[in-house]
Amino acid sequence: MILRGLPVRSTACAAMLVVACAPPAQRDDPAPPGEVAAVPAPPPAQPGGAGMVLAAPEEVGMDADRLARADSAIAHAVLAGATPGAALAVGRHGRLVRLSGYGRLDWRGGFGLVTDSTIYDLASLSKVIGTTTAAMILVQEGKLDLDAPVSRYLDEWHGKGDKQRVTVRHLLMHSSGLPAYAPLWRELRGRDAYARRIGGMGLDYTPGSRTVYSDFGIMVLGFIIEELSGQTLDLFLDERVFDPLGMRDTGYNPRSWADPVATGVGYGEAAPEADGTLPILARVAPTELDTIYRHTHVHGVVHDENAYALGGVAGHAGLFSSARDLAVFAQMMLNGGKYGGVRVLDSATIARFTRRANGSGRALGWDKPAGRSSAGDYFSAQAYGHTGFTGTSVWIDPEYDVFVVLLTNRINPTRDNMKHAALRREVHDAVILSITDMPVRKREGGEKR
Repeated sequence: MILRGLPVRSTACAAMLVVACAPPAQRDDPAPPGEVAAVPAPPPAQPGGAGMVLAAPEEVGMDADRLARADSAIAHAVLAGATPGAALAVGRHGRLVRLSGYGRLDWRGGFGLVTDSTIYDLASLSKVIGTTTAAMILVQEGKLDLDAPVSRYLDEWHGKGDKQRVTVRHLLMHSSGLPAYAPLWRELRGRDAYARRIGGMGLDYTPGSRTVYSDFGIMVLGFIIEELSGQTLDLFLDERVFDPLGMRDTGYNPRSWADPVATGVGYGEAAPEADGTLPILARVAPTELDTIYRHTHVHGVVHDENAYALGGVAGHAGLFSSARDLAVFAQMMLNGGKYGGVRVLDSATIARFTRRANGSGRALGWDKPAGRSSAGDYFSAQAYGHTGFTGTSVWIDPEYDVFVVLLTNRINPTRDNMKHAALRREVHDAVILSITDMPVRKREGGEKR
């Protein structure tokens, strides 16, 4: 199966088994909980194709039975109410050993099975798949200086003393001194209003003295990218990353997408059905039941309130994608910035941005595994990744030459559901422990397995 050879925004599913289940009290269709629906096997890979192909685990130095523990973990998590469904992509040595869907898009009736092309709200994965990648491109082109003050790039950045010492590097390292969060969506709308408010904010601490994960820092980085490129963040990423890589399920504001599979047209205004629904929504996983701001079950628009108030395109959130597309992105990173004959990044830039910074548990934009990481206990110190509030994650490990994309909508119907945290660790441990062609150790001095 060649990823880039699939139809644009296809509904094809590469899963062999899809668990269709929901808590008994919440189902309104006749299928019993735990029902397993067979999905047709994917078409064979085309000879000479540029994309990744599906492989048996043994072909890439992995044990099939051990890897199957990841499938079991997801199936059990769906039955336990951790998420209505999930999508998983696992790749090693340039080939896919999993590209699967589990469960349904929503607990409510009328929603279909999750597939490899189900579109999820990535939440804070937007920070790395989108904004950090854009920054990497501008850095390697010499247009963005990591150690330049933010005030060099943004007229809205005001203040004296410490405020003028905040650099682009501080934004990427979450050490700028900016607050972690504030509900600006209660009063602000649009990019200019946000840029002025954040630009005039005071700092909570001296830049570089602490690490405080902040949406605002990456939001500011998004503004800088727009200033330097002369484009909105979504257009820059479409032209420089997503379109060249064939990532046609990836972008912002999916309600504006046309779905060629359903409509027979290309990109452009989405044409509604006779009942007013949009074809693309049949493939978008709903998120939270919002009783405070939007007063609806959020579906096809960004869940994050500040990103929504910004118009759906923001540095910290707003990106939507599928497991199939994110597998392409992850393999591009493992390939040193190149995929399918297209070079997006230089290998030196990837190395620079993904190594652990001195005195920090983070890389530039990316997270690094430590302690009880969402990456589990066995991803190596070379690994890098990120998570998203909606229940998404991507982890990439150059040492083991492996990546794992795990997408859920665990906040459906409420963000109070935290059952996904244990699921992430279980899936990531199962993947690494299935490796048979090299020693596998616990990250902190564990014994060989």
